[in-house]
Amino acid sequence: MLRKGIALAAFGLAMLASPAALAAGPAPAPLKEVEFSFEGPFGKFDQGQLQRGYKVYREVCSACHAMSLLAFRNLGDKNGPFYDEKYPNSNDNPYVKAIAAEYQINDIDSETGDVVQRPGTSADRFPNPFPNEPAARASNGGALPPDLSVIAKARHHGAHYIYSLVGSGYVTPPKGLTIATGQHYNKYFPGDLTSAWSGDHKSVPPGGVLAMAPPLAADKVSFDDGTKSTVDQQAKDVAAFLMWAAEPKMQERKEFGLAAMAYLLIFTGLLYWSYRRVWKNVAH
Repeated sequence: MLRKGIALAAFGLAMLASPAALAAGPAPAPLKEVEFSFEGPFGKFDQGQLQRGYKVYREVCSACHAMSLLAFRNLGDKNGPFYDEKYPNSNDNPYVKAIAAEYQINDIDSETGDVVQRPGTSADRFPNPFPNEPAARASNGGALPPDLSVIAKARHHGAHYIYSLVGSGYVTPPKGLTIATGQHYNKYFPGDLTSAWSGDHKSVPPGGVLAMAPPLAADKVSFDDGTKSTVDQQAKDVAAFLMWAAEPKMQERKEFGLAAMAYLLIFTGLLYWSYRRVWKNVAH
């Protein structure tokens, strides 16, 4: 019974372990160094960068990836890409309305019950580029493109991982690594390449393979503010945009936290001063 219990406990620990911990191959390559304006306790989103990142998503990523948890009106929320203090209600933001109208949204005709398409409104969510999961897989070699709504929070190291993966992760496979048709080697993508490696098993290259081809290319997206559209810049901007999409209230949360800390420090000082004043004539 004791041996059986130990075996069950070991199995339970294995099930709880992360896939990275269970993988036999080496870990992905260390992520590329990058600094984002929103990092740290005083960090803030750069609105210009968020606008550029949205454009990368719109013109590149949205062809395969949905953002089903994000509504168009969120783009005009405070600290968002297209926030304008003249429109505290983001539904009234004309730029947000114009962006939404560029999309075609599936709807139901109230008279016939037929599926129809109409221009998007600020209240609509970003539409899925595919009508269903089988269609998405069929268009991507059997792989299901992940929803990007909270991808920056769902992946370890968040924006840093996204920046590294799409910006500089796609490299020429090392000699001795066999990559199947429709797959692409990325040194930052978690995986186990042992079975595809013909060299010494002690020197299996880091990274993994994924169905997504390199999505970015120099000047693939033109930035309205004149920023040079390099692959590195596109990767950094879209990573920042996806970080904002995953946590749009980050900046407000930080501001509240700092105000709360200041209040607690003042309250602590007043409490100590009151204590000293009340008990100053009492022997301890």
